[in-house]
Amino acid sequence: MGIYSFGDFELNEDSRALRLGGSEIEAQPLVFDFLAVLLRHQDRAMSKDELLETLWPGVTVTEASLQRVASLARGILRQGGMETALRNLPRFGYRICIDRPDGSENKAVPAGEVGKPSGPGSPILLARAAVAVRKWREAATAFAEADAADELLTADLEEWALALECMGRPMEAIPLLARAVTEYGVAGKRLRAASPAITLAMIHLERGELAAAKGWHKRAAQLIDSETESREHGLWCWMGARIKGAEAEPEHALALAEQAFEVGRNIEDPVVESLGLIYRGFFKLCLGETKSGQEDQDFAAALGLSSDVDPIVGGILYCNILWACRNFGDWARANQWTLSYEGWCRGHGLEELTGSCRLHRAEVLGVHGTLKEAEALVRAALDQLALDAPWATGDALRVLGDIHLAAGDFTEAETAYRASHAAGWDPQPGLALLHLEQGQAEAAFSALERSLVGNRWPTLQRRGLVLATLAKVAARTDRLGRAKEVIAELESEPQRWPMASIRALAAEAKAELFMREDRLAEAAQELQIACSRWTEIGSPISCADARLSLAALLIQLGDRTGAELELGTVLAVATKVDSPRLMRRYEALMALLAGAPALAAGA
Repeated sequence: MGIYSFGDFELNEDSRALRLGGSEIEAQPLVFDFLAVLLRHQDRAMSKDELLETLWPGVTVTEASLQRVASLARGILRQGGMETALRNLPRFGYRICIDRPDGSENKAVPAGEVGKPSGPGSPILLARAAVAVRKWREAATAFAEADAADELLTADLEEWALALECMGRPMEAIPLLARAVTEYGVAGKRLRAASPAITLAMIHLERGELAAAKGWHKRAAQLIDSETESREHGLWCWMGARIKGAEAEPEHALALAEQAFEVGRNIEDPVVESLGLIYRGFFKLCLGETKSGQEDQDFAAALGLSSDVDPIVGGILYCNILWACRNFGDWARANQWTLSYEGWCRGHGLEELTGSCRLHRAEVLGVHGTLKEAEALVRAALDQLALDAPWATGDALRVLGDIHLAAGDFTEAETAYRASHAAGWDPQPGLALLHLEQGQAEAAFSALERSLVGNRWPTLQRRGLVLATLAKVAARTDRLGRAKEVIAELESEPQRWPMASIRALAAEAKAELFMREDRLAEAAQELQIACSRWTEIGSPISCADARLSLAALLIQLGDRTGAELELGTVLAVATKVDSPRLMRRYEALMALLAGAPALAAGA
């Protein structure tokens, strides 16, 4: 048993106390034992088997348990800027590497050598304690008081910045992170300085400030230098993937995400591994590898969220999946992840849901027909996105337009879609559907064709939804050749477009095409398929639209009973979701049905 001093830490085995900068910090018993045994044997590496037997004597546990303990230990060391001291030796074990001046020994560091000592109840102790229990508002207030009292270590600046990010105030974190980069650099900790530099790149990218993001990313590369088997290099690759995605270079982005994943796997760092994996899946989806991309994303979330990641990393994992689900129209999967994300946010001290979370939920609610709640939520999302992710404002306005369109508020829908376009976002296919409702089919066709141009990730991920809508509009404008060409593209790659929403839209497009070719019975079959698909994902408004088209077709075929059945279901939906648009179409078809002859017996 002994006392080990390393960096600003002191670990006392006899009293089982771990101190940072003279202040005691909490550590789970297994994490404390893990650090203690590595410090006791710091002259060598310890194998996984040896560590498993030492920490869990006589108990059979998997390496995943050891990996989790190591992840928690690294998180504690990060508070003092020493997470790189814990080295993972792939396929062997772990070692703690502490650089000390020659002749130094492991003994307690005299008070005053690690910064201003902190007594019980001091602001810095309160701040660190608040971070440990995820009380971010209390932590931010205490960190500010500790800063005024000159109690902060450099690593505390990063924790303060994290608290501000978790409160939805990332702009306030920027000067703190810049200070951390400078202070680590002055202390000669160049590799350690790369971490806050990468966080700065992320915050600026979320704000749509690509030049600033690239500048901090390049600064991080200089700091990392040749340390390519490091956590910082893995995070740099991940951030590089995001930047390349913003620059419409999906192939390059995929390569960098793959590199981040490999670094994380090699050093057994679940944060780096899961971030690399989530974006590898994201860019696979952009490039048409749908099944593999979805598998990557789902596994990345399970990996990261079972490894005690901080709320920002957890939010990135969840949001990434949800953005992809929404862009692909994968509504069943989006609903599952959205509900899970909301619970996760509250469980990690995020009192206010992020703007992205509100946006995800709003669109899912709109699809499920809860229009008024969806509108309120997307308006709240717009306020929050202005603070934490301004680049997504255009997408939020697009969702607002979709909600107004579903309700039949065409003027409000057009206003929202135009605002979305002005914010730099493509409001398709919603705007094209609005044009159809307004009798502007030619404008709808031209807009959808333009929407397919480009290599940005939203364009690539929404391609299936846009193509399916384009096929429908092409048939409506008598461009039957183009309609068949688009339908063939969708049906020739079923693995790329497996989502029920895209298949439902494709079925509606085929129905439109068959009606133009006077193949009415086949058109009716396709509309029945569409109804089934929309029901499968719980989209009552889209299903009601398909039923209205089917009812009109059945009236034309003379099937009065079938038309009445479809219209009865539409009435129930229109009443429940309070959609004047559906009600207007219902009433028009009921009037038409009243004057239609009954189907002759045996016809």
